[in-house]
Amino acid sequence: MSDNASQDIQLMDFETAFKALQENVTKLEGEDLPLEQALALFERGQKLAKRCATLLEEAELKVRSLSIDAEETEE
Repeated sequence: MSDNASQDIQLMDFETAFKALQENVTKLEGEDLPLEQALALFERGQKLAKRCATLLEEAELKVRSLSIDAEETEE
């Protein structure tokens, strides 16, 4: 996978990355692909999954921070 493709993934929002991941999985499951193409799709899928996980972790941290801030304001 090219560095440009990896950089593109890093710029995706969650919804875009998740949709691309779903499409990737569908291609891997439904098509009889040559080994090199299947490996490239698998590698892209790993990067997309990592991007999704990172964005979810960031969102969770933000929610926790906001919850803590709200609790401190109530006291």
